[in-house]
Amino acid sequence: MPAAPGQFGQPSTPRGEATLRRILDAATDEFAVRGIAGARMERITSAARTNKAQVYAYFGSKEGLFDAVMADRVDHAVSAVTFDVDDLPGFAVAQYDENLRQPNLVRLITWTRLERHPTGHWFDTPRHEPKLAAIAGAQADGKIRPGDPGDLLIMIMGMAGSWSPASSVYTASSSEPKTVHERRRQILRESVARLIAP
Repeated sequence: MPAAPGQFGQPSTPRGEATLRRILDAATDEFAVRGIAGARMERITSAARTNKAQVYAYFGSKEGLFDAVMADRVDHAVSAVTFDVDDLPGFAVAQYDENLRQPNLVRLITWTRLERHPTGHWFDTPRHEPKLAAIAGAQADGKIRPGDPGDLLIMIMGMAGSWSPASSVYTASSSEPKTVHERRRQILRESVARLIAP
């Protein structure tokens, strides 16, 4: 499980909170572009207008900082996209749009795959438990096809990320024409609806 932002030393003042936020934002950009091995603390501290001692006080190490960045970005993504078990096609489309707005999380996930070679569940946290319970409830009511709720959620998230920076075929950009994005949203919406149909 990724470390919580600032778990080594919690800021006790608004100024400290602002510093921690600058560190996380600067580290997000640095890790998204260069990964864990290629990231440099000097660039992060310069962009965050702080020093290494402060970064290590908050996060312990570069690895700890990366974990905190991942946790921060995952928390942002979870809160940015509303989950509605009665509209899973709409959830997938909202996730597609979030990937366009915030591509750094997908890039960070790609670096995690390359440098850490994870297996199984990446985030063994309660973040997804309400979603899985909602899917199981809808299955019990006959609204969603049978199957492991976790597998269904993973497939939906994968479909939403088909054009993301993690795709091995095509990477979408917010600069593409609106008609292109709407075409993708429509096929995504229809595909998820067919996937979950009872």
